[in-house]
Amino acid sequence: MCRLILPILSSAWTLCSLLDKLPPGQVEYLCLDQMSLQLASEEQQPPQVELLPNHLAYIIYTSGTTGRPKGTMITHGGLVNYLSWAAAFYKVKRGLGSAVHSSLSFDLTVTSLFTPLLVGRSVVMVEEGAGVERLAQVIRQYGHLSLLKLTPAHLPLLETNLQPEELACMDATLVIGGEALARSNLENWMRWAPQSRYINEYGPTETVVGCCVYEVSAQTSQSAQISIGSPIKNTQLYVLDANLQPVPIGVIGELYIAGAGVARGYIHRPEVTAERFLPDPFSKEPGKRMYRSGDLARYRAGGTLEFLGRVDHQVKVRGFRVELGEIEARLEEHPMINQVVVLLWEEHPGEKTLVAYIKMATDADQQQLSRQALRAFLEQRLPSYMIPIHFVCLQAFPFTSNGKVDRQALPAPDRTGSAGIADKALPQTPLEKELAAIWTEILGVEGIALEDNFFALGGHSLLGTQLVARIRRAFQVDFPLSALFEAPILADQALFIEDLVLTEIEQLSEAEV
Repeated sequence: MCRLILPILSSAWTLCSLLDKLPPGQVEYLCLDQMSLQLASEEQQPPQVELLPNHLAYIIYTSGTTGRPKGTMITHGGLVNYLSWAAAFYKVKRGLGSAVHSSLSFDLTVTSLFTPLLVGRSVVMVEEGAGVERLAQVIRQYGHLSLLKLTPAHLPLLETNLQPEELACMDATLVIGGEALARSNLENWMRWAPQSRYINEYGPTETVVGCCVYEVSAQTSQSAQISIGSPIKNTQLYVLDANLQPVPIGVIGELYIAGAGVARGYIHRPEVTAERFLPDPFSKEPGKRMYRSGDLARYRAGGTLEFLGRVDHQVKVRGFRVELGEIEARLEEHPMINQVVVLLWEEHPGEKTLVAYIKMATDADQQQLSRQALRAFLEQRLPSYMIPIHFVCLQAFPFTSNGKVDRQALPAPDRTGSAGIADKALPQTPLEKELAAIWTEILGVEGIALEDNFFALGGHSLLGTQLVARIRRAFQVDFPLSALFEAPILADQALFIEDLVLTEIEQLSEAEV
């Protein structure tokens, strides 16, 4: 049997009169208005409870990438380390407090809920599921909030519900986490509310909300994905290879997190705990562990960390290992692009292609940017096997209830590979059209333009031999394999074939004479 204590709601009501309005059940109700004598005889001192840093503070569930929920056991020591650091670094005491608008089951809430209370500030509870419109009302009403915890998805949605003048007096610390953050996401905010602080916070649930932060400034690059920065106090971050050895600056590795915030493990999941929580080989303190995040990262020259997606988003394309986060980061450097998600799409068994889902910075940019221009942009930054075949432009990304991109809900690419992206000239002559039709059958891509590159569309040596055989059969010419590499562009290839056809005609004419 459990006990439910009902406080006195107002002098006009007595708790006893409310009992008949409560649902029946196996509950013992304690009416405080009838317990004054009993309560007066109780001890006046706080209960003597021994609380140590390694004691359990809470269990919070996360599905991770497997879909099976895992209960992460967070200790008091880890929680206090984060909250004491956050309250000071985010300067929560300088304003009114914060607004809690996310679910209590989401660890983003930990920052918004506890840091204001620890420094004597208020917490405004926004009704769960009320939407961004209600959060905008709270921001409008409490203009001097000291802390606002958001995901990147919240930023553009709030922009549509708030006027620039409503943000002009805001001097809060905006802590943005949960997804990769691009500088373009903050452009309007930094212009409308320049006195506010903008912090990119990174951290898995298993290391208490946040373990690494970067403060965005006017000097932060306008195009690149924002760094996740440097570790918070009492935290160590390692970028390691498969042998748990540190990788050099600029080299991609897996991120491991050590220090005070590392959780006890997963409740009733010893096998998964052993896999993800490993002994810390770099600590001199016995028993210290590090958490294997499953995230890819690398150190930049300045000493800050760059987040590059998940290890399980690391895929193989035609034998090459590809980091999807690396492609996303390079595309987000384009000034016309606001947000990118790259997926490996398998339309047919064994036929894997890269698809880039893009949200433009403005509607006008969508009409100006061609897929050829995007490929040319990436060719300067990535090897050819990492350049997507399909580019799909979206007005908005689908999100989960926690404000993260819902990758499972992204639409299938159409066969043109360029939905919503402007294109250049299409084939015009009969020869160009027939050649494009052959490319379409071999590559599985429609809407091929004259400036398309066979290899950029996913062609490789095996498909190249098929193409050569088809060209020889269709145009009755001796098209050499070397010509495919000399003229991979459809327009150039058509000219090459045209020259071969003319040469064949001339030779036949001379033979008849």
